Amino acid sequence: MTCKKLTGLVAATFTPLTSQGEVNLSVIGQYVDYLVLKQGVRKVFVNGTTGESVSLSVEERKQLVEEWCQKGKGKLEEVIVHVGCSSLKDCQELARHAVKAGADGIAVISPSFFKPPNAAALRMFLQEVAAVAPALPFYYYHIPSMTGVHLLASDVLEGIDEMIPSFRGLKFSGSDLLDFGQCISCNPGHWTYLYGMDEQLLAALAMGADGAVGSTYNYMGSTVNRVLAALDKGDLAQARTLQMQEIILFAMKNGFSLAMNKQMMCELSGLALGPPRLPLLPCDVAKAQAVAQKLHSALGHQ
Repeated sequence: MTCKKLTGLVAATFTPLTSQGEVNLSVIGQYVDYLVLKQGVRKVFVNGTTGESVSLSVEERKQLVEEWCQKGKGKLEEVIVHVGCSSLKDCQELARHAVKAGADGIAVISPSFFKPPNAAALRMFLQEVAAVAPALPFYYYHIPSMTGVHLLASDVLEGIDEMIPSFRGLKFSGSDLLDFGQCISCNPGHWTYLYGMDEQLLAALAMGADGAVGSTYNYMGSTVNRVLAALDKGDLAQARTLQMQEIILFAMKNGFSLAMNKQMMCELSGLALGPPRLPLLPCDVAKAQAVAQKLHSALGHQ
């Protein structure tokens, strides 16, 4: 299997919900256009942490994937679908569905209730998921802060291509840049290494990241694309200045909860994405509006 290497910015999409907490598919067409036309982001990561995947049913996740693939056709370059669940069978069902829906790749996190005791066990789990969709590029999604699985990603990747021929890379959402760097230096260059902590992107790029998956790229994509462009030109000073604007955003958000982040997207994009689903609670809308106004003033129209 050959495929184009995934690089650049990937927006981790929010799941649009109604005020009653039901999935609202009608917004996704507008969402695609906003990402492409306003932010210059043409790659998405659907049903991940930002998308509240673990709070959605399998059927809801399928509906979202179908809509993103349909509405993104001819507009988006890549639709990567997170199919991770606690149940192996649910993972496999979602992986098979991603193939039928026309996704460009799949990603899986570690199970987090019954946790794999070691890297070998996690590799076996990933292998079973990848095996039902062998034609799709497969990515391991490393996010220990949410799963509570604190295995080193570099250990998980050891020998993984021998078990999973479709393995194509890593989404690393952790702060351990040493581990991230070891993943890059000890593994094939044709794999994709994407970083998932938006506020530390520049450091990860220095370590060799090919790009990034993040929630703030939904509404700060145009700014962060300038970070990438500045770095490509060797203008580290400009890249640092732009990265600091995003770090300041994190500080302004005071906790950077998913609810706050989703409301920020609503305020800045004008899209009606609704509240998060329980057990998460809506954020203080007035606070989100104040932060959005400060960001708009600092960066101009996004």
